[in-house]
Amino acid sequence: MGILQQTFSLKKSQIEKKWYVIDAEGKVLGRLAAEIAYVLRGKHKPLYTPYLDMGDNVIVINADKVLLTGKKPQEKEYFFHSKYPGGSRFVNIRKMLEKKPEYILYHAVKGMMPKNKLARQLMGNLKIYAGSDHPHKAQKPEPLELKF
Repeated sequence: MGILQQTFSLKKSQIEKKWYVIDAEGKVLGRLAAEIAYVLRGKHKPLYTPYLDMGDNVIVINADKVLLTGKKPQEKEYFFHSKYPGGSRFVNIRKMLEKKPEYILYHAVKGMMPKNKLARQLMGNLKIYAGSDHPHKAQKPEPLELKF
């Protein structure tokens, strides 16, 4: 008989979080969102635990310079509703890119997260800015190289 091995389970106190900064200029929206979601979940770490907030903090700059491929600039729309009869609104992605470029990337990343309480907690680790500067210099974020 061999020796039984127990499954290693990481505890919340053993998690080490880093800060990363990503420049979104010239990056395709969906591929960028997938990479951000991957880092926010913590799947890039060898001790990934699905039920814990393992992910790192991500700062995204230049969100207004993200690329849209295909016919998305002409055809993609966001749907909003005021909860009153006839209160539906459709906003084209180009107008959203002008008004709130942070919302586009936030919405894309949120759609790639699990649909539970943990996802709401993980989305708090994401900071998105339209310009090139951010107020998180004290955290000493490292630039993150994307795989695509």
